[in-house]
Amino acid sequence: MTLSDDELDRYARHIVLPQIGGAGQLRLKAASIAVVGAGGIGAGAIPALAGAGVGRLTIIDDDRVDLSNLQRQPLYASDQLGERKVDIAARFIGKRNSHVEVRTIPDRIEPDNGEAILGGHDLIIDGTDNFATRLTVNDAAVALGIPLLSAAAQQFQGQVALFGAKPCYRCFVGDAFDADDCDTCAELGVLGAMTGTVGNFAALLAIRTLLGLGGGDEAGTLHMFDGLALGWRKIRIAADPACRTCGGA
Repeated sequence: MTLSDDELDRYARHIVLPQIGGAGQLRLKAASIAVVGAGGIGAGAIPALAGAGVGRLTIIDDDRVDLSNLQRQPLYASDQLGERKVDIAARFIGKRNSHVEVRTIPDRIEPDNGEAILGGHDLIIDGTDNFATRLTVNDAAVALGIPLLSAAAQQFQGQVALFGAKPCYRCFVGDAFDADDCDTCAELGVLGAMTGTVGNFAALLAIRTLLGLGGGDEAGTLHMFDGLALGWRKIRIAADPACRTCGGA
């Protein structure tokens, strides 16, 4: 695998970074990421990942554009109401970077399809807005042995965490939220700029993970952002020995 002249120009600002260089850019080109959810988090992460030259992106979402999405989802426009988000995201990626291969799945991750959809990727980013789907994605990621990057935003708060074999996302939230009946940003509200902040941070952490940057293992670290106080803090998440997903791993 090599970089074309177009790619060398396109990624020049990456390649001059000693931590990335041509070898790192080739690793991004060879990488495959599944983005579950093309809403607020996905709309922040997808452009950054495509611009960075991640070679293959799978976008998974069964939703269509609604007027209320436009406050926080800059991938979409007023004249696209009713269109499938994955279709618009794919067109955007094609215009932004033709070197990125895009696969779209206009479906919802369920226990009976999660492993089939998510298998074969190097990393999974979950930006969905309900615990039932998040736990389903987590269980599939653990079963497949694929790192999971979970990102969320509500009101003025954001959080991003990378999970490996253990601790997993279920260690963090437990089993109490398996039912799809929890509050979402539709009920609680969210500042539009928060989803972009969190989505871009998720993309940064994804690139960092793929390239092994930073010299530390971020798996099991929760990054929390307070949009009112304008500050980040980190919390280590402990593995739960009784976790029914990774407890026996």
